Amino acid sequence: MARRKMKMRRRSVNFGGMFLVTAVVAMIVLVVLFKSNELRDKKAAYEKREKYLVEQIEEQERRSEEIEEYRKYTQTKQYVEDLAKERLGLVYKDEIILEADN
Repeated sequence: MARRKMKMRRRSVNFGGMFLVTAVVAMIVLVVLFKSNELRDKKAAYEKREKYLVEQIEEQERRSEEIEEYRKYTQTKQYVEDLAKERLGLVYKDEIILEADN
């Protein structure tokens, strides 16, 4: 009779232990699923930000090229002539200026 009680206790302890292990594993699975969703959301946000930053870099590179072209233009004789005509109204001796009547 004592042996029967021992066997029943072992079985009940085994079922309790199995239930505990199953509960712990289920909790771990739930936590992993929840965190994986958070990571997916973060990944999407980072990809969106990366795309925005790449666009900004490309825009700034284009702007840099435009500035470099303007810098080269400002070092030419043509720039000096255009500036003198526009701001100072200077012209060459043999140049004819036509103005429209308003």
